[in-house]
Amino acid sequence: MNTPTDTLQICNAAGIRKANDGALKTFISAMFAGAFIALGAIGNQLVSSTVESASVARFLGACVFPIGLMMVTFVGVHLFTGNSLIFTSVLDGKTSVGRMFRNWGIVYAGNFAGGILVALILTACGTFDFGSGALAATVVSAAKSKCSLGFGEAFLRAIMCNVLVCIAVWATYAAKSMTGKLMGLFFPTMLFVLCGFEHCVANMYFIPAGLFAAGKYGIDAGAANWGAMFVNNLIPVTLGNMVGGTLIIALGFWAIHHTKKEAQ
Repeated sequence: MNTPTDTLQICNAAGIRKANDGALKTFISAMFAGAFIALGAIGNQLVSSTVESASVARFLGACVFPIGLMMVTFVGVHLFTGNSLIFTSVLDGKTSVGRMFRNWGIVYAGNFAGGILVALILTACGTFDFGSGALAATVVSAAKSKCSLGFGEAFLRAIMCNVLVCIAVWATYAAKSMTGKLMGLFFPTMLFVLCGFEHCVANMYFIPAGLFAAGKYGIDAGAANWGAMFVNNLIPVTLGNMVGGTLIIALGFWAIHHTKKEAQ
């Protein structure tokens, strides 16, 4: 396992590389990341829709969701929430704020494209037919729940989410073996899902999938609609994810582990 100081150097190197990737490469990479998170999300919903006990269903679903982040990590693609850690290289003066925001903007758009594409494919191919309509009901229920959150509640849940996601990404930088990376990212990711925290990229799948399923199967979508997706969820969740990833984890870990020599 790498030391915390060495892990910060690895994190900085990753941040520099990500910030300097070309726009098209970054967008395509981000589409894959959004799709991978969406696949982890549908796995979560498939498992949870088959279990009657709500607590057991939530736990089992939380154990499946990390597959998405595992694919993101091992393929090496751009995920908006994990890219909050680019901020450590900004703090060390190795990346500009402008390049960081450029990366975030392109990655956010690419993640959204990947998530909504998977939602469209799953709707079209009949995946939501699973369980005689149970999965479709679960998918719509998730969208309704997320669109019903208040701004403050969504914002705070999102802060907590990206604290855990960025710890998971940090753990992959700290580990030297594939097994270590898997173990390091699994538990923080599982915990954020188990606690019901909010992840903006996952919601780029969860909410559109619920809207598509509601339309296809004639299920009442309640408070869920395209406007509510942005106003009630994606805006506060995105802001909260940014705060959790940059001002808590990136800034906090940099303050603890950086040295003057590394910052030169």
